[in-house]
Amino acid sequence: ILQNELTPLNEQQFLRVTKQYLPHLARLCLISTFLEDGIRMWFQWNEQKEYIEATWGCGYFLATCFVLLNLLGQLGGCVLVLSRNFVQHACFGLFGIIALQTVAYSILWDLKFLMRNMALGGGLLLLLAESRSEGKSMFAGVPSMGESSPKQYMQLGGRVLLVLMFMTLLHLDASFFSILQNMVGTALIILVAIGFKTKLAALTLVVWLFAINVYFNAFWTVPAYKPMHDFLKYDFFQTMSVIGGLLLVVALGPGGVSMDEKKKEW
Repeated sequence: ILQNELTPLNEQQFLRVTKQYLPHLARLCLISTFLEDGIRMWFQWNEQKEYIEATWGCGYFLATCFVLLNLLGQLGGCVLVLSRNFVQHACFGLFGIIALQTVAYSILWDLKFLMRNMALGGGLLLLLAESRSEGKSMFAGVPSMGESSPKQYMQLGGRVLLVLMFMTLLHLDASFFSILQNMVGTALIILVAIGFKTKLAALTLVVWLFAINVYFNAFWTVPAYKPMHDFLKYDFFQTMSVIGGLLLVVALGPGGVSMDEKKKEW
């Protein structure tokens, strides 16, 4: 019994100590893929423009507009999120960038990349939910009818979409390590999705995903002129964004539509 009482206490102490820093770290991780991609648009301006022009046959002007929109939309959105100004507008703008890139780069037909983009959208949903919390906190002390349903369902949708990232990491080979990794990973993502022991499960997934990311997506070990460098770099920062979404789950909790919340009513 004593051990069961100590575990939640240690978790609460950790969250209390990191409360001031965790949301900042979560936002930085979450926008990292947009920041990296916006900077890449600047340094690979001609390559990106030529790719869009050749793939879609849309001409020089529209291809230039596409690259410019991606550059300004992503870097501008990152600045707004980090400065906490017009965060909701920034989130909707970044949603638009995800949708635009999904079509423009034919991600729609690649299940793995599509699931990762949807997981990235889940992180943005959680950021949107956090911005609604901040907006409501301005009216502290004013009687409330309870947490708004839109925010609850944003958190639920964000949690479920984040799970898609881990589904792309499951291995189908029959080695002991792969089976163990699949079993543990599946158990954790189910806990996050249904909202049971959510903060602890999300924190464990953060550590696990960060370790996998550093090991498998070490783009800094590949020369910059090789195509694999860009592929690994893209995967690395996209994974860091999903880690940011999980850190928001740790910071905010699972929301109203979760088993953790229902347990309080029991």
